[in-house]
Amino acid sequence: MPKEISLDHGSGGEASQELIGEIFLKRLNNRYLNRLDDSALVDISGQGVAMTTDSYVVDPIFFPGGDIGSLAIHGTVNDLAMQGAKPLYLTLGLILEEGLSMETLETIVASVGQAAREAGVKVVAGDTKVVEKGHMDKIFINTAGIGTVEPGVEVGVGNAQVGDQVLINGHIGDHGITILTQREGLQFKSPLISDSAPLNWLVSAMLADHAQGIHVLRDPTRGGVATALNETAGRSGVGITLFEDRLPVSKPVRAASEVLGLDPLYVANEGKCLVFVRPEDTDAVLNIMKGEKYGTNACIIGEVTAENPGKVLLKTRVGGTRILSMLSGEQLPRIC
Repeated sequence: MPKEISLDHGSGGEASQELIGEIFLKRLNNRYLNRLDDSALVDISGQGVAMTTDSYVVDPIFFPGGDIGSLAIHGTVNDLAMQGAKPLYLTLGLILEEGLSMETLETIVASVGQAAREAGVKVVAGDTKVVEKGHMDKIFINTAGIGTVEPGVEVGVGNAQVGDQVLINGHIGDHGITILTQREGLQFKSPLISDSAPLNWLVSAMLADHAQGIHVLRDPTRGGVATALNETAGRSGVGITLFEDRLPVSKPVRAASEVLGLDPLYVANEGKCLVFVRPEDTDAVLNIMKGEKYGTNACIIGEVTAENPGKVLLKTRVGGTRILSMLSGEQLPRIC
């Protein structure tokens, strides 16, 4: 371990995994935490309950497609949904910088309320702290969420099975590229808009009739699709093959990525869900996704194999194959 924390430790990639393993798991070791899913699944009086917490420090705090308030709700709801849970209640902790305008705060809290109503959750507790001007950047938000899980739903990161088809509900890289271009004041001809959205209704629709056929749900936030798939391959002990010609990347994101020298597979998303589905359920689940508001561009992007366990391979458009490793550094700081 290095002697100091770096931005790489917040990337969601290799440095983050090392920090979690060497610092947190060694001292907080228990069977719930050790699963390292998007939320923890616990049992309370016979009821499966998912719990999660997250903090949001995005810069800028307003961006096309959302703001730090709606992002905090969406991120927490989605972490619960990725455990197959029905999100119910959230807490909201605000750390405010002295000098933040009341108008800005009111706008963000209104956005929190609107996002919570869309997701069907209630903010039931909160806390506010203020720090001296110059000791932070405008506003940070912390949330915690809780939801219930129905019996028979098992969609943890270690459950991928050989033969599973890998689906995603739409274009990748929208959030991270939007945040970066806004932060740096970059202008492109086509508009870039964050994909930040609540995915719990989409997940509920898929699980309603196909809970047994869906093995893994992941939201590829920090570290992007490639990192989320590497985590799944490693924890499940399987190989994953992606097909480059099937990857849904919008023209604006592809153009911006080429200019900036970024790979959309490693760029953060805030409204995307990777779904591992057994072959016989794939067409039905895909049709359900396409019928939902946040799944109209759903498609199959890969499959789970017995070869190369723990690795993710990309079949390129020209017929070659290359390894997609986990993100090794901080590609885009402060994207959530």
